[in-house]
Amino acid sequence: MLQEVDDLREEGNELDALLIALGDADWARPTPFKQWTPFDVVAHLHYSDRCAVAALKGREAFQTETAAMRAVIERGGSLRDFTREALGPIDGSRMCQLWRDTFREMCDRFAALDPKARLPWFGPDMGLRMFTTARQMETWAHAQDIYDLLQRPRRYTDRLRNIAHIGASTFGWTFANRHLSPPGPAPYVRLTAPSGAIWEWNDPDPANRVEGSAAEFCHVVTQNRNVADTALVVVGEPAKQWMSIAQCFAGNPENPPPAGARTGKAPG
Repeated sequence: MLQEVDDLREEGNELDALLIALGDADWARPTPFKQWTPFDVVAHLHYSDRCAVAALKGREAFQTETAAMRAVIERGGSLRDFTREALGPIDGSRMCQLWRDTFREMCDRFAALDPKARLPWFGPDMGLRMFTTARQMETWAHAQDIYDLLQRPRRYTDRLRNIAHIGASTFGWTFANRHLSPPGPAPYVRLTAPSGAIWEWNDPDPANRVEGSAAEFCHVVTQNRNVADTALVVVGEPAKQWMSIAQCFAGNPENPPPAGARTGKAPG
């Protein structure tokens, strides 16, 4: 079994503990992410995990599961509205249970699969290791929406390495997704892990680099922080342009929050 599956489980356990702490009224409060509520965030994760379970069953099951969502997107509809309509009138507690059950089924299926397997997804097919890490990345990133809503500090672990790897590996994707040419070679990335370990990607280059906290780097590439609100050291034009629009997730181009708009702290 891949270590990434255990990391994904732990990511889900952390989110589960956070959701249990939500009061009834909290489920309807807007988070800093597009004003989505915790209900919307968890509904989105639940539907994505449902799609992953379908992908694990085969291409036909995946196409069937995602057909309605694709139709909504093609006519310019909202993912949030789609998931709300699909789930119907349920409360936060029920939403949490639905997400929890599907998440656990997904992890169990990942654990039983041949590590060499490839799975269909919304873009190109993905190998199991990357597929699992992508689910961890989305779970971790959307959990931050709720941490920020509650203004609760987060404890980081070295599970972040999986997310940092996706971030460092999607330099080219960030620009290609916007139909732009990369402004230069991929920067040297040198990050300090929560444990104090040093993680590195690409060749050392003092004139084109990103250095600093692994947690802050992960926040930037998942777009729940603006790089200006971090202590990351960003040197060189390729690195600066990348960090200003870094996007490690699939889908249409998205922009990070404006500087100062999302720091996890109370306004003022």
